[in-house]
Amino acid sequence: MKNEKTYELVLTALFTAIIVIMAFTPLGYIPLVVINATIIHIPVILGALFLGPKKGAFLGFVFGLTSFINNTFKAATASAFVFSPVLAYNAVGVSGIFKSLYICFVPRILVGIVPYFVYILIRRALKGEGQTGRILVNGLASLILCISLRAFLIRLLPDVMSAVVCTVAGIAAGCALMAVLTISGRTKGSANIALAYAGLSGAYTNTLFVMSGIFVLYKDAYAQAVGVAGEAVLDVIMGVVTFNGVVEAVVAAIIVAGVGIALTRVKPVYEKAPLAAGSPVKGTVS
Repeated sequence: MKNEKTYELVLTALFTAIIVIMAFTPLGYIPLVVINATIIHIPVILGALFLGPKKGAFLGFVFGLTSFINNTFKAATASAFVFSPVLAYNAVGVSGIFKSLYICFVPRILVGIVPYFVYILIRRALKGEGQTGRILVNGLASLILCISLRAFLIRLLPDVMSAVVCTVAGIAAGCALMAVLTISGRTKGSANIALAYAGLSGAYTNTLFVMSGIFVLYKDAYAQAVGVAGEAVLDVIMGVVTFNGVVEAVVAAIIVAGVGIALTRVKPVYEKAPLAAGSPVKGTVS
């Protein structure tokens, strides 16, 4: 029991340190061709998987706290107030304190909770009797890829590729993924797939809850901050979701799956440590 508690404490401290380092250095971002993909939420997702949703929620709170500090004291963007109750108070009054507290902390806390249950759900579906669960999981992944790639291409190349071409590209990618997953499904890989889904869900949880919160709570103030008309805010937000959100979700799925599998192979001798914390990631990857 003492070793188990020590394991949990050390791992929690490790993930916390990684979040802080990523948040206050450029290490929290991966430079891609056209944008920087945020990866600060990845330690939160991994913490949820290996330590359970309670400690995952704590790590999400740490993530939110670093966002609050960065946006309050650096205010690198005009819209920094949506993550800072201090700046929000100056911008929109007392109501801004509560609005920004929600946007800054609630989505990030959920990042430490949602992937845990998504992992469990996918593992159960893949381990169920028959092929129905696996077909549903593979089909969902293919549908997500199809929709995401279509939206991404439309935003990336609006004047070059028509909506029809983007749709065809999305469908082709979805079918290809379905074929790959169906073939690979004959081998043991349910944990790999479940980890990828956990990473995907964690990234989308952060993006969708943050951006929807901005639209509902700060539509007019956000429009003024970014210099667009009020009716154009939804288009700006959808651009972030379908562009940054897609890239960050794919990056999170890949990294969480890779790192998650690696961590399960280098666990301490006392194998029950992750189980004591309620982690679904246990035993040999199958």
